[in-house]
Amino acid sequence: MRNTSKMTTLENKFPLLSVEHGCIISKDADITVAFEVELPELYTVTGAEYEAIHGCWCKAIKVLPDFCVVHKQDWFIKERYKPELQKDDMSFLSRSFERHFNERPYLKHSCYLYLTKTTKERNRMQSNFSTLCRGHIIPKELDRETAGKFMEAAEQFERIMNDSGFVRLRRLSTDELVGTEKSAGLIERYFSLMPEGDTALQDIDLSAREMRIGDNRLCLHTLSNAEDMPGKVATDIRYEKLSTDRSDCRLSFA
Repeated sequence: MRNTSKMTTLENKFPLLSVEHGCIISKDADITVAFEVELPELYTVTGAEYEAIHGCWCKAIKVLPDFCVVHKQDWFIKERYKPELQKDDMSFLSRSFERHFNERPYLKHSCYLYLTKTTKERNRMQSNFSTLCRGHIIPKELDRETAGKFMEAAEQFERIMNDSGFVRLRRLSTDELVGTEKSAGLIERYFSLMPEGDTALQDIDLSAREMRIGDNRLCLHTLSNAEDMPGKVATDIRYEKLSTDRSDCRLSFA
């Protein structure tokens, strides 16, 4: 019995066209700028400071032009703690502290932020829309002047967040995005679920039952309905496990 299902390759479905001057260019001419984000230490931010951080995010987002997408991405990877015992100026207590946590499992957190400039036409586009349905490949709204204004807005976005004193942004270079001969880039690590420092390629299996990359199986959850969202949100909540009658420990939602 012949298999009549349509076959395709990952290369044909790959949404990215190139990485130029530190910008990710998609096949639909979307421009993306990527940043590495340094967030405040957990359990060290007060309620008033969370309000200030929220205000900085709102202020920074408002400088972006229309039809921009802001995507914050958090990576949590299981690792084992490796002590730093090579320093010569370490005290006895410092060395004991490092040895105490040797090989202990923990979740390593990395945070990235992506600013993407799309167009009004992309906002109306559906998943089954093809470039063959229109008379041009690159949207008319996206020209050199529009791209330049977006890059200026992205730089202003970065300055606003860095000036806040709470969040630090560092723009990723082309080598950090696509990688080098000795290290994998962010894009390669994302598509292969690869931890930092690992350069081994893994097979990607797309079947009707599951998606698997190497020995890792993907579990995806999508929030597409407003009814699935909570009825009330705030910048932070009280964390009861570490709070007392005299002290208040606050946590944010993201």
